[in-house]
Amino acid sequence: MKLTILGCHSATPRVNTNPTSQVLEINNHIFLIDCGEGTQVELRRNKVKFNRIKHIFISHLHGDHYFGLIGLISTFRLLTRETELHIYAPKGLKELITLQMKLASSWTNYLLIFHELTSKESELIFEDDTVEVHTIPLDHRIYTNGFLFKEKPGLRKLDINAALNVDIDMAYFNKLKQGFDVVNEKGELIKNDTVTKDPVKPKSYAFCSDTAYNESVIDVIKGTTVLYHESTFLDKHEKLTKPTKHSTAKQAASIAKQAEVGTLVLGHFSTRYDNLNDFKIEAQTVFKNVELAQDGKKFIF
Repeated sequence: MKLTILGCHSATPRVNTNPTSQVLEINNHIFLIDCGEGTQVELRRNKVKFNRIKHIFISHLHGDHYFGLIGLISTFRLLTRETELHIYAPKGLKELITLQMKLASSWTNYLLIFHELTSKESELIFEDDTVEVHTIPLDHRIYTNGFLFKEKPGLRKLDINAALNVDIDMAYFNKLKQGFDVVNEKGELIKNDTVTKDPVKPKSYAFCSDTAYNESVIDVIKGTTVLYHESTFLDKHEKLTKPTKHSTAKQAASIAKQAEVGTLVLGHFSTRYDNLNDFKIEAQTVFKNVELAQDGKKFIF
């Protein structure tokens, strides 16, 4: 599982800071999460192949999280993309994008499929044989979701020597990997766990975009491998979290601790701060395993 941070700062872009956008590579999928202004430039800078992006997830309709989307859609058109593109976003984004394309007479030459989100409960919004994606309802000034990406359990690991020693025909090896008990050549039932081992533990990634401190997410993200949680403010500016519906580094760390996640990645930093390491220092007073997002930074978990 690989996470590439394209942008991790709040509000307006600057010369050296980009608004929120990131790429998650998981089980041969490349998911684009949020699409702030300048995202397509950062995709090129980080050598992410445009044609591999088939699913885009937008957390909410504040500009620093989606203003780059119409440009990316337009570029896909200019590159004569043919592969369909799925966009999972709050209701309203389809209307915004469609109006822009209509007024510019720039309809896509590929299928653009919007999945409009309205539920305030966590829901499954994408699933295939290897991955599933759920929404994480958040508490912001407008309707906002985070997203939970979960690998599905893989096949069990076969101990070939053990299987051959109890006379299991090779034709049954796939059945064993799938977790079934099988009958050997002597007609004996062989229990699966005697000739196989558990698969590698599935990994998961929770993206918590703009949100006030919100303990209701804990049950949804419990035990997640990696949690990205916004930390717009340091503790000295906690008073700003209520009117803006944002979080501090300590509040993000509290969520990580209660949810028993493996690693916390902090992001969405206010541009008022010069030393971002202060976010890590404050968070580690609550939760030890903390990383800082940084534009262009790559994490492999």
